[in-house]
Amino acid sequence: MKPLYEIIRKPLISEKANLLKESDQVVTFEVDRGANKIEIKQAVEKAFDVKVKSVNTIQFRGKMKRVGASLGQRNNWKKAYVTLEEGQNIDFYGV
Repeated sequence: MKPLYEIIRKPLISEKANLLKESDQVVTFEVDRGANKIEIKQAVEKAFDVKVKSVNTIQFRGKMKRVGASLGQRNNWKKAYVTLEEGQNIDFYGV
């Protein structure tokens, strides 16, 4: 298994993510494109000391962007929706 910091890149904090966290116990992360659901589940359980119910993933293709006359492409990336067991919580703000 890869190290935790290679599997979980960063938490994704947005309005939609906050609504999912409050209503359905779902937390979103940007993860490594090569990581599978089992690796993501184990990494989240180890890193945050919580129980994970399920993991759903989605792949995003990088958009083509233009800067002046040159073309470029943003990186492809993967998002994971991690559903936590009842009573579990991950606090990113530390309040």
